Amino acid sequence: MIILTFEEAQETLTQLIDDLPDEIFKGLNCGVALVPDVLFDENGLLILGQYHVDPNGLGRYVTINYGSLMHNYGFLPAEAFREKIKEVLNHELVHHLENMAGDRSLEIEDAINKRRYLGY
Repeated sequence: MIILTFEEAQETLTQLIDDLPDEIFKGLNCGVALVPDVLFDENGLLILGQYHVDPNGLGRYVTINYGSLMHNYGFLPAEAFREKIKEVLNHELVHHLENMAGDRSLEIEDAINKRRYLGY
């Protein structure tokens, strides 16, 4: 099995971004970054990606956590791992688009799914 290196994951992310219409990134003024982090939330669940809105109005951006993806999906073949990067990117971009439209539907859905997963 071939493991996707950080550099290869970055190339994948760059290609995915290039394939999307520019309009999707309007207002995402700090862009999308692949970071090496393995992040967990307060419940010990992996954080694969995050949509950030700076509270001081300095910008919006997305981070994709390569370390978290490797922790959860590092056993997958390279092509399947690339699909996971795409899924996380698309999920975070939906958060961005909804935020720009004043909608919180996906945020609410994420919270409901997390509560179900945790059993409460």
